[in-house]
Amino acid sequence: MQIDLTGRTALVTGSTQGIGAAIAAGLAAAGARVGVNGRTPDRVEQAMADLLGREPGADLVAVAADVTTEEGAGQVAEVLPDVDILVNNLGVFGQADALEISDDEWRRYFDVNVLSAVRLTRRFLPGMSERGWGRVLNIASDSAIVVPAEMIHYGMTKTALLSVTRGFAKHAAGTGVTVNSVIAGPTHTGGVEDFVYELVDRDLPWDRAQRVFMKEYRPQSLLQRLIEPEEIANMVVYLASDQASATTGGALRVDGGYVDSILP
Repeated sequence: MQIDLTGRTALVTGSTQGIGAAIAAGLAAAGARVGVNGRTPDRVEQAMADLLGREPGADLVAVAADVTTEEGAGQVAEVLPDVDILVNNLGVFGQADALEISDDEWRRYFDVNVLSAVRLTRRFLPGMSERGWGRVLNIASDSAIVVPAEMIHYGMTKTALLSVTRGFAKHAAGTGVTVNSVIAGPTHTGGVEDFVYELVDRDLPWDRAQRVFMKEYRPQSLLQRLIEPEEIANMVVYLASDQASATTGGALRVDGGYVDSILP
C-alpha cells in the first residue's frame, strides 16, 4: 500500500520520544509536514535532529508548548494555524496504590491524558470540517479496557479518551473528517522500561525483565513481547491516509492481542 501524505500538515503531541517520535517519523516518511511537540525548545530541537537522522529531508516544524494548558494550545495554533492530521499522543502513566491516589493526582492525569486532546480537537476540528478533510487520532491504551490494578487512574483516562473519540466522530459526521482512537498495547519505550523495572527485579537483563513482566503482569498478550513504537506508528499513518476514509468513530487495536475480544 502506497500512502502519500504530501501536502498535509500534522501535529503530534508529546513527540519528542517514544511512540510520539515514532509516529512523527512515520508521518514524515509518508510526506506530511509534521509539527514536533514538547514542552521545551531544547527537547524539541533535539527530537527534530534525531528525526532528521532517521528521515533525512523530513519537513519538520518545532512546536514547543505545554498543550495541557489553554495558553499552550494557543501557542501551538500560532505556529500551526491549520492542522490536517491531529495526533493526540501526549500522556502520563505510572503505578500507584488505588487508595493512595490524591484528588490532585486524579485531576492531573485527566488534564494531561484527556483534556489536552479535547482542547486541541476543539481548536482544529472546525478548520478540518470547513476544508472537507481531516484526521483526529487519539492514542489510547489497552488499559482503557483491561484496567490495571496498579494504575487505575491511568486506565480511567484512557477509557474516557475512547468516549471522547466516539463523541467527536459523531460531531464530525458527514464533514470528510474522521476521528479514531488507537488502542496501543504494552509498548517498548524508555518510560516503559523504567516502569517494568519498578515491578520486576532491577538486576535482570532487559530481555529477561521484559519476559518476566509480560508473564506476570500482562499474561493476556498473544504477542508475548512488548510492541515496538514503529508498530503503533504504522496504524496511525494508515488511519491518517486517504485509504482509511471509511474508518471513523473506531477504536483500532495495536495491542498484540492483549484485549480478550473478537471486536476491534
